[in-house]
Amino acid sequence: MMPWTRNTDIKTRLEKKWNKGDILAKCVNNTPFVPLRIPLKHPSANELIHQFDAARTWVDHLAGHAGKQDKKGFDIEWHEFNHQTLGRNKIPRAVIFKTLDDILAYIGKTREANQYQTLFKDITARYPELTPLLIEKPLDVLTHEAVWSELLAIVSYLKKNPCPNIYLRQLEIPGVDTKFIENHKPWLVKLLSSVLPQDAVNGQAQGLTAFETRFGFLSKPARIRFRFLDPEFTLMGLTDLEIPQSDFHHLPITPDIVFIVENEITGLAFPPFPKAMVIFGLGYSLSVLSDAQWMKDKPIWYWGDLDTHGFAMIDQIRHYFPQIRSFLMDEATLLFHKVLWGREPSPLSRDLPLLTADEAKVYNALRNNRHAPSLRLEQERISFSQVRRVLYDIHKGHTGIRFE
Repeated sequence: MMPWTRNTDIKTRLEKKWNKGDILAKCVNNTPFVPLRIPLKHPSANELIHQFDAARTWVDHLAGHAGKQDKKGFDIEWHEFNHQTLGRNKIPRAVIFKTLDDILAYIGKTREANQYQTLFKDITARYPELTPLLIEKPLDVLTHEAVWSELLAIVSYLKKNPCPNIYLRQLEIPGVDTKFIENHKPWLVKLLSSVLPQDAVNGQAQGLTAFETRFGFLSKPARIRFRFLDPEFTLMGLTDLEIPQSDFHHLPITPDIVFIVENEITGLAFPPFPKAMVIFGLGYSLSVLSDAQWMKDKPIWYWGDLDTHGFAMIDQIRHYFPQIRSFLMDEATLLFHKVLWGREPSPLSRDLPLLTADEAKVYNALRNNRHAPSLRLEQERISFSQVRRVLYDIHKGHTGIRFE
């Protein structure tokens, strides 16, 4: 097939504009429509001589798809020329869409454009402040066509009741339940951020998981799992607890030393230690500990996977507790367990400024693939006899790690 522009090429180009929202936006932006001219790849003079029949077929093809009196579409801009062999001829040089209606009819989007204009008019009549968003995201306006009544009901409720301090489950809006809000959070964030006053939006709360915090709803409290490691040091005889973050921050008893481990089973199996506690299973949610003032002056030890994310977690928690130290995450541990090395699925490469010099040495070796590509040593691969040996050294005040 010749590389000359065909009807499908013109449609593909316009459909890309539609998918970007450019064509729909022109339906409501109140600026005069400038005719759209699309240049064509057409036969050269040499091709006309040697492929005259193919060129004539191509001309007929385009002419057949052009607009007619009873059909909206494009006009053809012809190029007339006088060729010494072919004589006087003309070929299509460009197609021109003179009106927006011509474009919409040509790509079969007239109905959608009418729907969009109706929605735009109705919505902006109630909330003119949504005008920029509806022009910027016209396809989203159509995507949510069936639920605009419920969406605007939520907007109306929060405009009248900013920062309601209730759970989403407590909203009493017809047709709206928690699942509806969960399914439409991305669009609701945009709508509410456009309509609500600044003091009714917590701009620091980003992402869909922070929806409740951003708009003043109550959210499910974070819970912290921990174990007391000394049978003589318990909370009313309880040693294994999971409690809300706020309760953890005000524990009636506090340990002399705190251990934090990444893996849940490691936390459950953690060896006994005098007047100590182990916190486990938080991953990157370590910030839930940040307001525990009683931890500010306690010795804290962190043990995670020996991979780049493990060190990122140390860097994160050191923002809140500068005194924290790591264990079993040093070079000696890494090299001693070479036969147990695995691969980290998505290693990090960013700088971690709060690591100690020894931690940074291991982290840099990992992110630079110095020992092996995407190297990872999971904490559960380290034998508990070695864990007990290191904990004995910590208890005795020694930090050196010995391997036998």
